[in-house]
Amino acid sequence: MEITERALTARPAELLSMVARLRERGWGVALDDVGADPNSLALLPLLRPDVIKLDLSLVQDRPSAQIARIVSAVNAEAERSGSVILAEGIETGEHLAIALSLGATLGQGWMLGLPGDLPAGTAPPGGSGQAFTGVVAAGHTIDPAQTMRTALPKIRHREAAGTRTPYEMAAAVRVTRIAQKDLLIEVSKHLERRAMESGESTVVLSTFQDARFFTPSTYRRYAQLATSAAFVGALGAGMSLSPAPGVRGADLAVGDPLLGEWDIAVVGPHFAALLVARDLGDEGPQSTRRFSFVLSHDRELTIASATMLMSRMAPETSVAARLAATA
Repeated sequence: MEITERALTARPAELLSMVARLRERGWGVALDDVGADPNSLALLPLLRPDVIKLDLSLVQDRPSAQIARIVSAVNAEAERSGSVILAEGIETGEHLAIALSLGATLGQGWMLGLPGDLPAGTAPPGGSGQAFTGVVAAGHTIDPAQTMRTALPKIRHREAAGTRTPYEMAAAVRVTRIAQKDLLIEVSKHLERRAMESGESTVVLSTFQDARFFTPSTYRRYAQLATSAAFVGALGAGMSLSPAPGVRGADLAVGDPLLGEWDIAVVGPHFAALLVARDLGDEGPQSTRRFSFVLSHDRELTIASATMLMSRMAPETSVAARLAATA
């Protein structure tokens, strides 16, 4: 199944659920046009596609700092996950050479073959190999009239978090500590600053227990964060669908286990960090309330937590409709 980054940002909960169901049935996932939009790089870790399809501009445009940044992020993800890199837009020998230098082992383009119907007898999905028209594996002799049968490696995907919250996932594998709210506020701000430094291909997802904790100062910080990050989400009871400009909100229902947590997950191409905290129910001033917490830079744990939080985000169409209704 081939998807674009727009599909995930528009309807994250539905798409992540669908991808999980398809993978249970043995399907693979390709992320298309990677590099054409910062969101495609940002969402690579959440989807962990079997095939990363490089946008044709990376092959056909002149080398630049932007292309170097994209190639570095893609190769880092492929090295971590085992994803296969496919380059689109190969129309000349020069394009082919560039595609190979970018780390692609599969290629697609007019030089390799024109689009057409799959040949008779092509194995259905789930067989020993997938057939691609006009896709050639690196190292094979190019025959534009021939469709290469290419066996894709099986990517070992992480288990779904199920009903476990970020705190429950972290507490199961890391030692918990106790701190007052004022310290955790500063730690949270530090992670927000790191997210700003990580650039436009970063995902930030945070829970606030209740919308009243999304204070005016938080509003300003997250509005600023949304100008540089690819996706910023805020979850809490009574949270609006757009709590700040560029920020996606999610209203948590009564009884949701996330209501007892204060979490922030930051995932960038080369940086990941997670703060998860559970309210201990203290009385008294807000600043002295105590939380049991875990601070981790474990990338896999951070991604698992971010994926769980992303699965709670409302469809983008709901955001637009609600804003139009209240305008």
